[in-house]
Amino acid sequence: MSDTPPSAKTPNDPSTPAPEEPNAPSKSSAKKEAKRLEKEAKLAAKQAKVIANTPAGDKKAKVTKEKKEAEAAFVNLTPKGEKKDLSEPMAAGYNPIAVEAAWYDWWEAQGYFKPQLTKEGTAKPEGLFVIPAPPPNVTGSLHMGHALTIALQDCLIRWNRMLGKTTLYVPGFDHAGISTQSVVERRLFKKEGKTRHDLGRERFLETVMDWKEDYQARITNQLRRLGGSFDWDRVAFTMNPMLSKAVVETFCRLHEDGIIYRANRLVNWCVRLNTTLSNLEVDQKQLTGRTMLNVPGYDPKEKFEFGAITSFAYQIEGSDEKIIVATTRPETMLGDTAIAVHPADPRYTHLHGKFALHPFVDRRIPIVADDIVVDMEFGTGAVKITPAHDPNDYDVGTRHKLEFINILNDDGTLNANAGEKFKGMKRFHARVAVIKALTDAGLFIETKDNPMQIPICSKSGDIIEPVLKPQWWVNCQPLAEAALQRTNAGELEINPKQSEGDWHRWLGGIQDWCISRQLWWGHRCPAYFVRIEGNQNDVNDGKNWVVGRTLEQATERAKVVADGAKFTLEQDEDVLDTWFSSGLWPFSTLGWPEKTADIQTFYPTSVLETGWDILFFWVARMVMLGIYLTDKVPFSEVYCHAMIRDAHGRKMSKSLGNVIDPIDVIQGLPLPDLHNKLYEGNLDEKEVQKAIVGQKKDYPKGIPECGTDGLRFALCAYSGGGRDINLEILRVEGYRKFCNKIFNATKFAMLKLEGDFIPEPIAKPTGKESLVEKWILHKLNIAATEVNKTLTERNFMAATNAAYNFWLYELCDVYIEAMKPMTDASASAERRVSAQQTLYTCLDHGLRLLHPFMPFVTEELWQRLPRRPQDSTPSIMLAPYPQNDSAFENSDAEKDFDTVFSVLRTGRSLAASYNLQSNIQIFIHVQNPNDQALMDDHVSTIVALTKGCTKVTVVRDNTEIPPGCGSAVVTSKITSHVLVRGLVDLDAEIAKCDKKLDLARLNLGKLEKILLQADYATAVPLTVQEANAEKKNTLEAEVSNLQQSKDMFMALK
Repeated sequence: MSDTPPSAKTPNDPSTPAPEEPNAPSKSSAKKEAKRLEKEAKLAAKQAKVIANTPAGDKKAKVTKEKKEAEAAFVNLTPKGEKKDLSEPMAAGYNPIAVEAAWYDWWEAQGYFKPQLTKEGTAKPEGLFVIPAPPPNVTGSLHMGHALTIALQDCLIRWNRMLGKTTLYVPGFDHAGISTQSVVERRLFKKEGKTRHDLGRERFLETVMDWKEDYQARITNQLRRLGGSFDWDRVAFTMNPMLSKAVVETFCRLHEDGIIYRANRLVNWCVRLNTTLSNLEVDQKQLTGRTMLNVPGYDPKEKFEFGAITSFAYQIEGSDEKIIVATTRPETMLGDTAIAVHPADPRYTHLHGKFALHPFVDRRIPIVADDIVVDMEFGTGAVKITPAHDPNDYDVGTRHKLEFINILNDDGTLNANAGEKFKGMKRFHARVAVIKALTDAGLFIETKDNPMQIPICSKSGDIIEPVLKPQWWVNCQPLAEAALQRTNAGELEINPKQSEGDWHRWLGGIQDWCISRQLWWGHRCPAYFVRIEGNQNDVNDGKNWVVGRTLEQATERAKVVADGAKFTLEQDEDVLDTWFSSGLWPFSTLGWPEKTADIQTFYPTSVLETGWDILFFWVARMVMLGIYLTDKVPFSEVYCHAMIRDAHGRKMSKSLGNVIDPIDVIQGLPLPDLHNKLYEGNLDEKEVQKAIVGQKKDYPKGIPECGTDGLRFALCAYSGGGRDINLEILRVEGYRKFCNKIFNATKFAMLKLEGDFIPEPIAKPTGKESLVEKWILHKLNIAATEVNKTLTERNFMAATNAAYNFWLYELCDVYIEAMKPMTDASASAERRVSAQQTLYTCLDHGLRLLHPFMPFVTEELWQRLPRRPQDSTPSIMLAPYPQNDSAFENSDAEKDFDTVFSVLRTGRSLAASYNLQSNIQIFIHVQNPNDQALMDDHVSTIVALTKGCTKVTVVRDNTEIPPGCGSAVVTSKITSHVLVRGLVDLDAEIAKCDKKLDLARLNLGKLEKILLQADYATAVPLTVQEANAEKKNTLEAEVSNLQQSKDMFMALK
């Protein structure tokens, strides 16, 4: 079926030709090969585009199209939850939609996704394996990043389940406060022209809940289509009652312990979303100099200048002297409350303790000496201080007890503190107005380029404003110290290792976490302000706040604060950061804070698999909170998968049109339908048209139908430990063809198992197997060992590589072809039965080997196989996973059959070099009885595996080789000859022999020089000497053989 050597360990890309070398590559070479394959896929994409743009008219293409149109669409007739009827013959070809139908519902109905416990209700003795699935946001449908997550996690779950362990895969959904509220608000305004304030809090939350129910159902369908073996009876939602109780308990406990506190501090304020953000939700945009940018919330035609620094002067009080300062945000000068100079700077010593006058508001600005914030060598050595709108200035304000003046309203307009002239202006309009006013006042100095970073909201794209807000904060320092201590003690393993360094750096420099969000959708803070009658009640003062698990508990605590005075309780309007509830996920989903059976049995969990980009957003917070609240690390391992990018290496973006729904890859989508999906989102028309251009370029013929199994296998095959995956759909389609190969190979093999075939009770060799049987069982054992090893190492690329190589290059290309003569009418009954038993073992174990990656096609095909006596296993997902079995090990058989394959490969190469496609006659010259016996036993195998070969003859005497043969050396003792008399240009063949002779003699001469070195026998290791001796023998045989071939061609002239 292929010209591939049986021992080749090639990267498992479907389009990869089998290599000629039998050596397995290293991990690094596998990665390099994967990159090469991506380049090939890109080239294939370009070719596909050319084909797509080629005018119609090809008769063959027309016939194919008409045939496809005539095919009836598959209809699933299996009642929901019932087992698929496989009594009908296998289909003519592989149809992923048909193959994948009905199995998931049957698995779920049979309870196979639920954890299997002992009679005592404990985990099985084989072990426990639990994954808390990262809850997807209910903001929209899943994308390919989610598909990668499911493919890897479910692979691990299915593998461990087949290893006999108790497994639990916990599904769930995240309310995603900011993201969900913002997308619903945009949709509400787009459809009805209304804001959330028009609806009011209660009606708006009902609207968001309707959205959540809709998208949770969509996502659930996607998760099922992807084959995730979740225990759906345990499905969780971060705002359901059980998880909400955990949030309230956590907030109250941390507040009671002094970990959560209230403070009026600088926060990251997003004007567009009207809420606070954590530092992790703020991106930094690098500017190289002056840059004009659009800002959300302004006319799209308006652009504002960033990446510039403006210098202006303040007048010194009671003097004609001015002091020059500079800023990248001119509008913030309206909130300046000091000018800082270095205490040792002689230029400003005389100004210490004096004041400057603000030109636009009635404010005296003190000049303070500060050696921390001021660099005498930078600029003028004088720094304007705006404590309420800059982190560094905030620290200066705290040190010097300056006034903190907030000039910004929540909607991004300036308030009365900015002065009558600027009050009500939008912040960036005020920037322009301030520069004009400074110019008019004669205080403007200059504006020049200033390379810098500007903070951008990762959700809305708005420019972040540092503002003072009274908020709830988490003191992360003690939590981070405990997390690092447990990590260093070996209780938590982080893979790949490059992420471990990031983990230590981030936790080592952690800052306090602002958990307040000015939203409606989310967990409302269980904190209450105690408003005491007759008192001046300061909401900024944490002493006037109480927390409570219930209103009754909060009321009792408020009585203590009020000390007998009358009071009212006002619950905080803010909600908690989404990551606060998500940080409880591994244990809140199991019933914490209650001591449930699930907590006792399944916590701590085993693996947290997620993207490296949320290692700190989410994983660190789960570890910190898990240790503090449960005294246990919530999982023993973190595996960070790569970021999915498009084929060009670009980040997935709706505006680029490269965000792909996994379902579209599974079932395919024509290009017009792909375009139409763009209108379902919130893109404006300009963005839609840009995305359409991108889709036409990347998917000229739409997205091909790849099936779930092909998609899952591709995503695992991409995962080799790197940080980025450049996803090429044509490569995914290639794995659909691999599924087709498995389907057709199994279908053909089943023909060999018809009749009265009954598998042996156990899968053990009898010792009477032929060489090729021993070889394939040895290769099966190598594949099983490698897959288990690499899955343990979380090297999914290498694991898929091993399984792919076994099926394609060893089972399909070699054994299934080689066994044909062993099962034909002329074969003995004993030989035929042995070949059938070996084939059955390979199919049975081979399908199990693939099942964690390809659950549907493996179940479909495995169910068609007969069962061994006394084997009542109902599903492949419950069958034991193949592992190393010493009974299958046979390195001698591997060595001998590799020799046979080297001979047939050499013969095929010779035939190909002479362009022979039929009536090929091969003569094998051997020099010892062992090689003769080996070759004689495998003449039928060589014939079967050499396309167009009609005869193979093994000879000991050169004279038995007929004149007119082309030849090549296999080893120093074996040479292959192919009869080419009358079929070739003799002069050309003589020239080829001369060229090859020159090269062989050159290599032989180089080697002989090495062998003649004075200290060769003592300085060179014995193994190298032995290898060189064999190499010398082979080169000498090659020279001799080439000379004979040349003489033979000369004699024929």
